[in-house]
Amino acid sequence: MRPALLDNISHQALRLDPAPSRAYGDDLPVVPTVPAEFRLLQACFPIVFQACTGELPFQPVALMSLSGAGNLFLGPQGWDAPHLPWALERQPLMVGRDATQWVVHIDLDSPRLSEHDGDPLFLPQGGLSPLLEHRIGVLQALHEGLQTLPAFIDTLLRLELLEPMALDLPVAGGGTRRIGGFHVIHEERLDALPGTVVADLHERGYWLPLAMAVASLSRFGELVRREQHLS
Repeated sequence: MRPALLDNISHQALRLDPAPSRAYGDDLPVVPTVPAEFRLLQACFPIVFQACTGELPFQPVALMSLSGAGNLFLGPQGWDAPHLPWALERQPLMVGRDATQWVVHIDLDSPRLSEHDGDPLFLPQGGLSPLLEHRIGVLQALHEGLQTLPAFIDTLLRLELLEPMALDLPVAGGGTRRIGGFHVIHEERLDALPGTVVADLHERGYWLPLAMAVASLSRFGELVRREQHLS
């Protein structure tokens, strides 16, 4: 990785291939996310919570696979879902800091970048191309979401709204396969919350992401279908 502060002079000639690709490292079984993205993700992927070490005890992730190998939405024809997760779409941009605010850095070692192929980052007069403007917006949304994530996770733990996931899925030829290793929203505890707590969750902007995370669990069936199609 070779991060550099993005500018329209040093990087005027850079072009970006915006298409997800295994060659670019997008073949991931889980993709980290933030609550602000849950509404966009829930129609495509299950949203679960992965235990972490460090300051953040849990990280919300979108599942791209049940086997833990590869991304079932990345095929020979490219990306096969209505939404591309922000953590993939913001590549190869990253957040940096100057003395007063966050700034945009770019990974000059990214294989997505070239001076010959792909779409330009800057217009001939030096302005941002539509592609770069959009990706900076995605990066900003992801960055702002990460700032709110610790308080969101703390609220889930305080209200005991996370439970270990144990999902039994049918397999070809009969029988079941248990999927575990993640946590999900405890629906019964969520339903039983007092009205004052629900109102507080609404006020803090947490209720909608919680509802979207619960709704997303219906997408496990799509992952099963895709895995069976490959086997």
